[in-house]
Amino acid sequence: MKRKGIKVVVIGAGVGGLTVGALLAQKGFDVCVFESQAYPGGCAATFGYDSYRFDAGATVGCGFHKKGPLDLLGEELGITWPIMSCAAAWDFIHGDRQIHLSQSKQEIVRVFPDSLPFWEAQERLASLLWSLSSEILIWPPSGFGDATVLFRKLLRKAPVLSPMLPLVNKTALQWLASYGLDTDVDFVRFIDAQLLISVQTTAAYANAVNAAIALDLPAKGTHRLTGGIGSVAEKLVASLENNGGSIRYGMTVESIERKRRHVVAVNTSNGTGYPADVIVANLTPESLADLLGGSSFSMKQKGGTPKWSAFVLYLGVEESAFDGRQASHVQVIRKDCELGEGNSIFVSVSPSDDSLRAPEGYRAVTVSTHSRPEPWIEAKAAGKEVYEELKEAYTKNIISLLSEHFACIEQKIHTIFAATPLTWERYTGRKHGYVGGYPQTSLFNVRGPGTSFKNLFLTGDSVFPGQSLPGVVTGARRVVELVERKFGTRNKK
Repeated sequence: MKRKGIKVVVIGAGVGGLTVGALLAQKGFDVCVFESQAYPGGCAATFGYDSYRFDAGATVGCGFHKKGPLDLLGEELGITWPIMSCAAAWDFIHGDRQIHLSQSKQEIVRVFPDSLPFWEAQERLASLLWSLSSEILIWPPSGFGDATVLFRKLLRKAPVLSPMLPLVNKTALQWLASYGLDTDVDFVRFIDAQLLISVQTTAAYANAVNAAIALDLPAKGTHRLTGGIGSVAEKLVASLENNGGSIRYGMTVESIERKRRHVVAVNTSNGTGYPADVIVANLTPESLADLLGGSSFSMKQKGGTPKWSAFVLYLGVEESAFDGRQASHVQVIRKDCELGEGNSIFVSVSPSDDSLRAPEGYRAVTVSTHSRPEPWIEAKAAGKEVYEELKEAYTKNIISLLSEHFACIEQKIHTIFAATPLTWERYTGRKHGYVGGYPQTSLFNVRGPGTSFKNLFLTGDSVFPGQSLPGVVTGARRVVELVERKFGTRNKK
């Protein structure tokens, strides 16, 4: 039976929105999630196509380690995640150089022996940051109350936080320079490749503190999820519904009604309005601004400008193409080229023993590369033929890079189709198809979950601490804390 109380509408069934919804439903709020697609997950969905189940975008299961954000979320909601630990996070391939990224950094140090002191410092800082992620991160502070609580916490933790302070305003490249590593071209190339897939920018621009935890993801261990990464969203939906919440698929929110500094309802694609005491948008700020009529929602808030979308190939491939390769994920970097746009790709291959993902003898493969949306928008405006030609050119470029490291893979592909930035825009509602959040260049130029409306909040990879399953879940907890603090007293029976 649905509990009576504060009506919370969540727009979007991505992991951020579902985490907020499931936790608030457990606390007695009357939660309804609206999702435009027929399945949950957003950028971390798994969808069916031609006897395969493909991970849409996010493919790496991280944050499930002991006391990690997903582990703690599972404990709180009573969820047993369908996970198995992976021996390696991913393989890094750059020309003839290959590095097996596992929980130990021995392989990295073997290839780059001068980097050992840096990794020791990175590990210490990352350990501190992971411990902080188990708490509600009151950053950026929202009002005087948050600032007061934050100040008290900082005073109490000052001795522990002191190692972090020198890096707060440094870039990752400046951090490397303090160890004499900034002139090691190959090492910087390796670091750049890791940071681009985790903080959406390279060492010259990435904040050093953000980089510290991003570079720690392989060391904390990755996990495979039976049935695909979308299992996370499916488990969260089950928790939401078990606690009286509901989810409505195939329902697109087309506008948000507001009165002065409050939002009061959402209007959906079926012409129905739904009143709400609280609205949580699992959207990018740009997409939220459109729902509010553009001018009603100030985009001059912190967070910077999103830069990247993605071009993704979904492949059904004969299993023999991957004989002898242990890692389920492979990062391939073309030599002497700018990263992204097909010159750096991330390959994720479904496990051979997961019969839910692919027919026997085949694997479901997702291959992604960073791509700017502007050329795709221009190509679409020029006509379908120009757009399809651009898609074909990207496909051929990626297949050629794959073929350099997976012998004869082109002859073993039986299913192939692509998603462009415009595909992402259509299926996820993200304006221009921006994915992965904002480049994490500063701890101070970041966006919190609050908006100019008192009962409207953002969740997802656009708000601090940003992208990845652990980042999105950590940010969602902040939203739950804000909603409970502001509206919880009205929700008590």
